[in-house]
Amino acid sequence: MKTTRAPLCREEVESRNELFASTRWMTVLKAGDSAAASAHALSALSELCQIYWRPLYVFLRNKGYGREDAQDLTQGFFAHLIENRGYARADPEKGRYRAFLLAALKHFIADARDREHALKRGRGIIPEKLDDETEAEIARAAKWQADEVYDREWAASVVRQALDRLAQECALTGKGQFFGYFVPYLAAPEESPIPFEEMARRSHQAVTTLRRERARLRVRYRAILRQEVRGTVHEDAEVDEELRYLCHALAATQKEQ
Repeated sequence: MKTTRAPLCREEVESRNELFASTRWMTVLKAGDSAAASAHALSALSELCQIYWRPLYVFLRNKGYGREDAQDLTQGFFAHLIENRGYARADPEKGRYRAFLLAALKHFIADARDREHALKRGRGIIPEKLDDETEAEIARAAKWQADEVYDREWAASVVRQALDRLAQECALTGKGQFFGYFVPYLAAPEESPIPFEEMARRSHQAVTTLRRERARLRVRYRAILRQEVRGTVHEDAEVDEELRYLCHALAATQKEQ
């Protein structure tokens, strides 16, 4: 079942942005050193689980699991991770949350026969509808290695999360119209052609206004994307490397399409 997000007020968006900026992964790692996880840590972990649900699900589908089995395994894995504080065993020196989760999932499915009771515990984590289009994407990725599929889905998931945050910010500031115009171009190279004159005609906005808003949105999008990546690594120094890896994964996906 697809979850429905209620519109956020300005205070909620600002509070949420502070959580991203403070790095969710570090919050989770610190919780692993404590006797019990705080509400703040559980909130950060919940955010991460929602972002990574689909990449892990697609990884399992690529490994040959059917739709229901892959859903049950993904659900059971996150329930196990939270209930048994599996994140407490994460090694901060290895840094990246995506690497930790994939390794933990592989260990989980290796022991799945010993924990059949864990596979049916949904806990309402499924973040989006797994429709026929999703399955078509999985079929197209059948020629890729499962780890490659996971990385590409991870990259797409991080971008979706960044765009979702930007869309909410634009809606709150009355800039939703501009976001709708430019969302296809935010991650495109500077030289990508944009039909400003046509947009100006349809929106009754000056071309100079459209160019200015597009530049502003690009800057904000990149800042949010950087925050998203910062929330999944251990050190600030790892952010640029992880961003390069994200761009590489997306480029590989587009090349294959």
